Amino acid sequence: MTKSTHVVSNPDGGWDIKQSGGQRSSGHFDTKKEAVDRARAISQNQQSELVIHNKDGKIAIKDSHGNDPYPPKG
Repeated sequence: MTKSTHVVSNPDGGWDIKQSGGQRSSGHFDTKKEAVDRARAISQNQQSELVIHNKDGKIAIKDSHGNDPYPPKG
């Protein structure tokens, strides 16, 4: 299973960073931009996929920092 770092809306306000499979938040931020910036750094560090959710919980953006073949095949 691929590890992933998620930016999700917090029901009490603000934004949280959560790791795949983890229930606890890895960080809480007032703005989505702050959460995304921090989550991107974590994701790059862990070579995991970054998944950014909208306020309604739907996935807005996926950004992989893992073992993508480069250059892409095809």
